[in-house]
Amino acid sequence: MEHVEWLAQPELQDPILVAAFEGWNDAGDAASTAVRWMRDHWAPQPLATIDCEEFFDFTATRPNVRLEDGVTRRIDWPHFELTYGSTSGRDIVTLVGTEPALRWRTFCRQVLDIAEELDVGFVLTLGALLAEVPHTKPTNVIGTATDPELIERLDLRRSGYEGPTGIVGVLQNACHDAGLDSASLWAPVPAYVPGAPSPKAALALVRRSAELLDVPCDATDLEIASAAYERQITAVVENDDDMTEYVEDLEQRWDEAPDVVPSVEDLVAEVEQFLREQ
Repeated sequence: MEHVEWLAQPELQDPILVAAFEGWNDAGDAASTAVRWMRDHWAPQPLATIDCEEFFDFTATRPNVRLEDGVTRRIDWPHFELTYGSTSGRDIVTLVGTEPALRWRTFCRQVLDIAEELDVGFVLTLGALLAEVPHTKPTNVIGTATDPELIERLDLRRSGYEGPTGIVGVLQNACHDAGLDSASLWAPVPAYVPGAPSPKAALALVRRSAELLDVPCDATDLEIASAAYERQITAVVENDDDMTEYVEDLEQRWDEAPDVVPSVEDLVAEVEQFLREQ
């Protein structure tokens, strides 16, 4: 753990690590928003940081400079923040930050070393991807894992996706190789609003995570933000006849099979087809 700075040494009981990363795995900022919500409500205590120096190309992911009190210049570097806490008797550790650009295997070793040090028994990663889904319908979260027992017990599915992956996929593979139980939850975000933060997808991830962790979830703040998000997107869509027709077609397809949750690979195929058509 040469790149880890510990801020606390708590004694946790069978904690679960929940992680998300801004960037390629985080359409609509949904996954990182969900983990930050969990951090603020379930695990607010600072635990550790992972040094960003080894894992970023700062010409590609630049730090930000700001004035503090209008006088003192401060530089905010990309960082990975770990916190801990407990909710309803369940100890939780959160990890959130920007997807690293360099040395992914080394980075994953740092995370696994932290998990070992804390005696973490389960790692849950969150992601979000663009897909052909309507913003007006419920967000269907896809849960994947590699262990057959976990798939059966947690009502997940085995992903058959092949293609480019992000740090979430690499970390999941590292957990599997290390014999550490892990699962991944993914929320689809409407592909026609790729730049808008999606509190609706974040809310769906929080609720599904709470089910897996067997803890209660009072996410009124996210519910309010989700309702506002839906109203704002609807207002934009209604001003464009082509977009209105497109969304109505998505809604019709959803209504015809509301209980059919597409697999990750199906969603990726839909996104690729949508981009080709555009």
